[in-house]
Amino acid sequence: MTSLHADEAFLGHYQLDHDPFAARVPGFKFFPAQRKPVLGQLHHLARYSQLLLVVTGPHGSGKTLLRQALVASTNKQSVQSVVVSARGAGDAASVLAQVAQALNVARAEITELLAQIVQLALTGQEVYLLVDDAEQLDESAIEALLALAAGNPEGRPHVFLFGEPSLLARLDSLAQEQERFHVIELEPYTEEETREYLALRLDGAGQGVQLFTNDQIAEIHEQSEGWPGLINQVARDSMIEAMIASRTAVKRPSMGFKMSKKHVLAFGAVVVVAVAAAVLIPGHKAPTNGAAPAQQAQLPLGQGQPGNATANQDGSPAVQFSGNSQPMPLPMNGQPVVRGPLAEAAGSGDADGEDTAQPAAPTGPQSSFTPPTVTTTAPPAGVPAGPAATQVPVPTQAKPAPVAKAAPAPAAKPPVQVASAAKPEAKAPAKVAEKPAKAGAASGWYGSQAPTNYVVQILGTSNEAAAQTYVREQGGEYRYFKKNLQGKPLYVITYGSFANRAEALNAIKNLPAKVQAGKPWPRTVASVQQDLASAH
Repeated sequence: MTSLHADEAFLGHYQLDHDPFAARVPGFKFFPAQRKPVLGQLHHLARYSQLLLVVTGPHGSGKTLLRQALVASTNKQSVQSVVVSARGAGDAASVLAQVAQALNVARAEITELLAQIVQLALTGQEVYLLVDDAEQLDESAIEALLALAAGNPEGRPHVFLFGEPSLLARLDSLAQEQERFHVIELEPYTEEETREYLALRLDGAGQGVQLFTNDQIAEIHEQSEGWPGLINQVARDSMIEAMIASRTAVKRPSMGFKMSKKHVLAFGAVVVVAVAAAVLIPGHKAPTNGAAPAQQAQLPLGQGQPGNATANQDGSPAVQFSGNSQPMPLPMNGQPVVRGPLAEAAGSGDADGEDTAQPAAPTGPQSSFTPPTVTTTAPPAGVPAGPAATQVPVPTQAKPAPVAKAAPAPAAKPPVQVASAAKPEAKAPAKVAEKPAKAGAASGWYGSQAPTNYVVQILGTSNEAAAQTYVREQGGEYRYFKKNLQGKPLYVITYGSFANRAEALNAIKNLPAKVQAGKPWPRTVASVQQDLASAH
């Protein structure tokens, strides 16, 4: 992120129009109190001194910005400014060629250049020759510039060198202890000037210095030592670190399988029901009478002891339990019949031999799951109900018919399939389904807006009543919608609808001061619609 085309994540996170700390931001000008006298001194020396002027400071000290201010503050009618860069062209021939091109001189020689400068002086124009990155000049270029600065009796240019302190040693060696140049050393910013510099940088990008705390500003000033180039670097790094830390805290991934509370309760209920079934249905053997054993009962989750069932003496079908692996025809147009506990099913039946479903009496903590049940055909006369029938009391509302009056079930009628323990889990979501948003939310309004429009996000709260109160008090274009944040509802209040981001930013400036204190920011309607879709 070293240009105006900064990383989109960085710009989006802080809602910036561009990278505020890019090295060269068009139109950015910052002159603290200490730099204004320096600018005035350069103008004064240009008029009254015949020395070459040198402005020094470390990399990123603001030399280029000072040079730009010097050119901008000159009288364009009386001064012609020639800006030369020594970066990659630090020899005498390259430097003189750049000057000759700017002054429309055919030959890049010192005498020819001085003659042109004299002609301009006769018309009332002075020449300012400003060299950026002067530390990259070689000795031949420095000698040529010293010769130009000395000029001749008829005229001379005012030469300014902007470079790092390493330039001074070479100037001293070439001057041979003569007074041929004057040095101005730049000073770093104070902490208050650092704050002003950060504020102006952020303001140009659409934000304010409130993005930094006082402690952060003090740390930025200390690490940068007050030099603007380092302030840019340290401030950007600080913002990126804060962005990464906040996103990591919000989106920290789970390192393993994590069950939600709903699924933990569901799994626990299934285990409890399976254990209860194993206790209530112990293994048993019917009296052997030489008949072939019937199909073994299978319980859910493989628990319990399977017992042998036998056919009745009169040939009627024995009691059977069909497991998940033995699907049987379902009555009632394919809908499963949910029965009560085993003892209840075994001991209940009406006069015509049809089974009746009875609700099971609650015996423990309530659960959203129906306990596993079995069904059976009515036992024929003379056959006991079995051990299980004596272990679970039959609810009082059940009215079992006397055994002597029960008619045997037809031999052709298939046994009814046992309801699987896994079936109730599909019903659980119906009991824990999320409640729909209240009527106060403006979900339909957001859906009717163009996705490319912008709204201003004011604040978010986990209390819907607070969101409703806020919207009611503000009135007008204030609305709110519901989204999910880390599995919890969040009610987001927005303001207005705007055709583009610039209009939304202008609207923020006109909001009441107490609303602006919450740092509202523009966002697209498409992002709101996406939040609404994920909340359903």
